[in-house]
Amino acid sequence: MKRFIIVFFSLLLPLSMMAGGRTTAERHGWKLAIQSWTFHSIPLVQAIDSTAALGVKYIEVYPSHRIGGQAGDKGFDYTLDDATLSWILSYAKSRGVRIVGSGVFTTDKREEWLREFSFAKRAHLEYITAEPRMQDWPLVDSLVRKTGIRISVHNHPKPSEYWNPQHLLDAISTRSPRIGSCADVGHWRRCGLDPVECMKVMGKRIISLHFKDIVAGDNPEAMHDTVWGTGILDLRGMLSYLKSIRFKGYFAIEYEYDWDHSMPLMARSIRYFNSLADELY
Repeated sequence: MKRFIIVFFSLLLPLSMMAGGRTTAERHGWKLAIQSWTFHSIPLVQAIDSTAALGVKYIEVYPSHRIGGQAGDKGFDYTLDDATLSWILSYAKSRGVRIVGSGVFTTDKREEWLREFSFAKRAHLEYITAEPRMQDWPLVDSLVRKTGIRISVHNHPKPSEYWNPQHLLDAISTRSPRIGSCADVGHWRRCGLDPVECMKVMGKRIISLHFKDIVAGDNPEAMHDTVWGTGILDLRGMLSYLKSIRFKGYFAIEYEYDWDHSMPLMARSIRYFNSLADELY
């Protein structure tokens, strides 16, 4: 069955990806990834398999995602031993997938920040998606400068302090340039904000995105994910702006609807993304 799924979804992807080539998006530094919360109901090893089946090469793992396989119930977080970490990184590599980030990480403890950055170094992560408390910025900034690991600040809706991009920019404007935004464009819209205008506030401080399209709704809970290009978000406008600032980074697919049938929907979204990148470039 797994072989069938991989073959089936490979037929849905661009020929350049099937042939091992790079898409237009990839050639310009736009990298599609999966936020593993999309597959939170299955172990990480299966999430990696599903990522590979979609033709996606990168994954951002949410904290404590159960690994499965020979790792059993161990979670992907800073408590993970070196041997198990090495195994899951190798497993991902064998599937053509690289674990590039983890998040959304939150804590109110200094020791946990230290352990998280140490884990990110051990796992060779590029960035940590997080929502630091305002009082923790001196510590986080110092760890970013020491380790080189980037912090990509996610914007959950209120009461998160970062629901408004100006609040984030005010908090980090004097901090390391390796600190920036994990732009969750769906949450911005659910908060009544225009995602394109939010991007303009953050500018080159955008490090990564939780990218999506959503449907219209009477309240934020009703504005669920939908196939890219079929919802109310201005994806063309967002990508056009990112092109204008020469953004290079990760677009993490976080599909949080129709959980048991989301693979074909994500495949359609990927096709739309690649076709839009073709047009823009």
